[in-house]
Amino acid sequence: MLDQFYISIFNQYKKKFGKKSLSIALFYINFLELTILLVFGLFFMAFATQMKLTVMSLHKFWILFSIVSLFIIFKNWMRFNGKRRNVLNAKLKAKKTSILLIWLLPIGCLILAFVLFQAL
Repeated sequence: MLDQFYISIFNQYKKKFGKKSLSIALFYINFLELTILLVFGLFFMAFATQMKLTVMSLHKFWILFSIVSLFIIFKNWMRFNGKRRNVLNAKLKAKKTSILLIWLLPIGCLILAFVLFQAL
């Protein structure tokens, strides 16, 4: 699913921006994965708080989130360079996804993360 979003963003902006579309697509996929990670992390933190469980402090949560974020950014940088991107582009070229919906997905996750952060 994330591969399809990456290729859709890449193909959409390839016409306008050329090689800059690689950076835009990589930024998008990093932003999407990090917001999804943030929503899951805040959900479990809020759940643990409501259940009166002390799993980890908020400070440790942000440190762990930062470390995992660096791993995700590095993973995506390695994953979507070169041959893998060309193979994905050949496989998923026929599928068309709305660019507005694709950009609303991480924004919706960010709003949901903000609501969950208020529950802490």
